[in-house]
Amino acid sequence: MTSAVSNELELLKEEETVSIASRYEQPISQAPSNVYVITDEDIRQSGAIDLPTVLRRVPGLEIMQMTGGDFNVSARGGNQPFANKMLVMVDGRSIYGDVQGTVFWKSIPVTLPEIKRIEVLKGPASAMYGFNAFDGVINIITKSPEEMKGTTLQFGGGELGTISSAAVHAGTIGKFGYRLSIGRDQTQQWRDRDALGFRSNKFNVQTEYALSSTSKLQVSGGLVDTNRYDGQVGEVTSNSIRPSLAYANVLYEQGAFLIRAWWSGYTDNATITPNSQLVDLLSITDRNGQSTNPFSGNTYNVDVQHATNLWATHRLLYGATYRHNSLSSTTIDRFSREDRLGLFIQDEWRAASSLTIVAGLRYDLHTQITGTWSPRVAILYQPVEGHTFHLSGSAAYRPPTLFESHQDQRVTTTLPTGVPFPPSISSTVPISGSTRLAPEQIISYEAGYQGWYWKHRLRVRADLFFNHVSDLIGSRITSGGASEFVNDQGSADIYGGEAGIEFLASRWLSGFANYAYEEIGQSFSGTVKRGAPRSKVSAGLRTEWDNGLSGEISYYYVGATTYPIAQTFTTLASIPTTGVIAPGDRVDSYNLLNLRVGYRFWQQKAAAGYMRDAEVAHYSTAQGRRDSRPPSPSARSHPHASRGRHLRTGSRRPDHLRESDRRSIARI
Repeated sequence: MTSAVSNELELLKEEETVSIASRYEQPISQAPSNVYVITDEDIRQSGAIDLPTVLRRVPGLEIMQMTGGDFNVSARGGNQPFANKMLVMVDGRSIYGDVQGTVFWKSIPVTLPEIKRIEVLKGPASAMYGFNAFDGVINIITKSPEEMKGTTLQFGGGELGTISSAAVHAGTIGKFGYRLSIGRDQTQQWRDRDALGFRSNKFNVQTEYALSSTSKLQVSGGLVDTNRYDGQVGEVTSNSIRPSLAYANVLYEQGAFLIRAWWSGYTDNATITPNSQLVDLLSITDRNGQSTNPFSGNTYNVDVQHATNLWATHRLLYGATYRHNSLSSTTIDRFSREDRLGLFIQDEWRAASSLTIVAGLRYDLHTQITGTWSPRVAILYQPVEGHTFHLSGSAAYRPPTLFESHQDQRVTTTLPTGVPFPPSISSTVPISGSTRLAPEQIISYEAGYQGWYWKHRLRVRADLFFNHVSDLIGSRITSGGASEFVNDQGSADIYGGEAGIEFLASRWLSGFANYAYEEIGQSFSGTVKRGAPRSKVSAGLRTEWDNGLSGEISYYYVGATTYPIAQTFTTLASIPTTGVIAPGDRVDSYNLLNLRVGYRFWQQKAAAGYMRDAEVAHYSTAQGRRDSRPPSPSARSHPHASRGRHLRTGSRRPDHLRESDRRSIARI
């Protein structure tokens, strides 16, 4: 009996539990936003050495690699050579650089073995997270000390001097848990394979203490020291010398109440250069004429939230966020700072057994712009178990960064001998920020479906979306050839859809396939003009045998597109194009094939065995009740059935009708 049930359960795909959409845990089919999950097994089997490569499998997500160390990630038509509209978090703590609008994907202060899962939300989410949750949100959730007990070592290498290594040690002592990790990554430049393009050293520590059966305290911190980074910052390239990022985080959780305080800091000395084809024509300096410029930015943040049940059908979440940002650099007009305060509330109403309505609203105050209201409304309809339809509408904002508001640099044009320009064209002009900028805005509508087939071994998902984007911030030439940040008066309507499947064909074979399509109609011009591939395809097969052999093959197709690359020639300074070969705006379509083969020398299936034993025990108990079927994967993924899961972005979601769920607490 037990063996038969175990075999049956192994052929069921489990529905994921996510916390990114509502800041508390819920089955993915009940999330009010479009969410996709990447597990630690997906990361391991992919053989990837960086997170953007792993994220390529998510339908509708767009990945652009500019250099060996510079990635841009966005969703649904929002990607550009400098993407600044995707909020990225680690365990609910933002790693999006507010002061410059950057995410340094190669400098995230956690190593790949530490990651438990990645939750990806596509679409605006300012109703929950405030500013910068524009195109979507990515939350990287790490493993607890209990889940990583022991020592883990990882090392990899490849072409272009690529090295990726990590060492993690974790353990528990009574109610106290700890996790320590170090990592090192490096790669050579693409343009000069003998020169170092990127190298980073990471250190991370996390401690947790169970104060009681219902409360815990977590303290963590980390540092990433990078001796070189070449990447895009707006319309220029930053050649950074020893940039470093550090953070400290304290979290207290008591039942459905959570408070978190964190700090993050960034320091750098960078040489700012224009497009590589303009290096002989232009030089960029700070206001003092220096080409190497110091940067120092700090962010202080406090989050508070609480969730409660009202009557039997309402789940209420409310909270507040305060953030202080500061930036010091010779590339801005003065030491700059800003304060932000956000208040949010969400009600999840179980209107009927098959119908749930979620309504949320957030108000954000900002010292440099007018306050913004960010609503979200979602309707979820489940006509039968395992099949869910959803409709949603939401709005989001991205405020101007401190750099966009206070930039103060100089561009000097020098015409080399022999170029057919009039000899009188040679000048120095300012490039400036503006304190008159309004926030960028997006309004989004979405309809979707997900359902389970083939005895819960096949999941089908399909979504349609429409985004209206306005007030994008970009550079414009002003009088005298100077350049200034302004809000573009145009707009863009981006619409499309995604469809995909995930399946478990047998105990040793699984796979996925998806397709994404999008169209852009716009009146934007210059550097803010949107560009995105019309079609993208992702597919993969994975196999894992009892003898230790495993493998994965994945295929990605990205269609051709056009980006506003040549516009940077006339944005930084008034340069005639005669005699200058501008870079092409068009990026051709491409195909990417990834192959991985692995062998496990030591068979360690304790974790999998634990999960199977728990499920078999649940099933055996159910035999004595009226329903003799195995528990559905949807039921097993509900928080009530998974008390060992730690919520990284909020408090646990109780079931509306069960008192026992209100007593369930995430255990470390």
